Formats: sequence, structure tokens, C-alpha cells
Amino acid sequence: MQTQRICLWSGPRNVSTALMYAFAQRRDTRVIDEPLYGYYLHATGASHPGSAEVIAAMRTNSEQVIREVILGPCEKPVLFMKQMAHHLVDIELGFMRETVNVLLIRDPGEMLPSLEKIIGKPTLADTGLKKQAELLKFLKALGQSPPVLDSRELLRDAESVLRQLCERLGLPFERAMLSWPRGPHPDDGVWARHWYGNVHQSTGFVPYRPKTEPFPPALRDILAECVPYYETLRAEALTPEEPL
Repeated sequence: MQTQRICLWSGPRNVSTALMYAFAQRRDTRVIDEPLYGYYLHATGASHPGSAEVIAAMRTNSEQVIREVILGPCEKPVLFMKQMAHHLVDIELGFMRETVNVLLIRDPGEMLPSLEKIIGKPTLADTGLKKQAELLKFLKALGQSPPVLDSRELLRDAESVLRQLCERLGLPFERAMLSWPRGPHPDDGVWARHWYGNVHQSTGFVPYRPKTEPFPPALRDILAECVPYYETLRAEALTPEEPL
């Protein structure tokens, strides 16, 4: 059986876990949560909540992760891997010739305040946006046409955007993707208690609501760095189809 290997290259706080839960509801799909996270923390020494626990629980050799997990055996026709773009530190990207790649972005004006609450003042590298823009260029050079999802558009009309995504991936859309059980999920990484509080309260995609809190002045410089990369990616994002 040939397995279709989908890598979702996201940034943090981008509803990527909700999208992983959506794919976990499919009958044909196995999901994996951030297989390169342990490697990233080990390689960079980044100070994230529960870092030692994550490193202890995961493979920390990137080549092994790629060989045994990303490209390893899978008992289902589809393998969906939630990935963080910023985990791609000193990693040769040739394996992406064997994966179907999707990019998930979020307006940095909404993402940065959320990220700051978890890791303190973030850097451009922490957001993954520059890496995502580089990935888009790299994947196009490989002859791929990676779908780009914007979390705002996904939350505006999850069914429409997921239908378009499934079509781009050559998969049938399943309505089961629109809901999941409340609470922790068996596919969660060990870091879930630090990062997944909101999604654990959900049973489906929560409709988009603009942020009302003032943007933190301390994050304005990093916001200015992020915006050009976000705009480049957003120009290619799927948008909900208008009803006929």
C-alpha cells in the first residue's frame, strides 16, 4: 500500500492542532503530532514549557525522525503530520520530494500576543513565517504547488476550506472532519497541557472572531518583521467559496 504523507508546515498558535484533530477523524488517516519537536528543542536549547519532558519522550536525531517517522511505515493510506516550520533547523529538505506539503499561516497581529503568553517575547524565527515563505519558494522549485491555508479563512468557513484542501490533496472530503470529542486526544504530544488548553475545550472549529485586546507595544517591532512574509503567503491562501 502506498501511503500519502502530508506534512502541515505551520507556525505556533495557528489552529494547527484543531486541523490535526480534523484529520484524525478520517477513516483513512493516521496523524502524528510534531515529530521534530524533540529534535528542535535538543538542537537549539529553546526555552519552552516542559522542554526536558519533550526531549526525554522523543527521538532527537532529525535524520532518524525523517527516516523512521516521516517516511517510516504507516498502516493507513494517509499519514497526516502536524509540523512546525521553525523546527526545520539545519535539516536537509530533500525528504519533501516524498511528502505532500501544506502551509498554515495566521495573521501575526493575532498570533504574536498569543505566542508571547507561552514563550515570552518571540523572535521572527519563533513564528516560522520566514521559514514558511522560504518553504513556499523551495517547494515550487521542486515542481510542487503547496496549498496555503490562513487560519482566519479556515475559521470563517471550515467546511468550504477543508473541501478545497481535500480536493487539492486528491482526497474525498469527510464531514467527520468538522467535529471531534472534547478534551485531550490520544494523538497529542506530551506538551499538550502547556499549549492545547483552548482546543481541548472545543468540539469543532470555533467561528472566527477578531481580537479586541490592544496590540502589545513591545511586539510592534517583531510584527513589522513578520508582516511582509505573512502577506507573501496570504496572497496564495485558500478562501471560502461563495455560495451559489
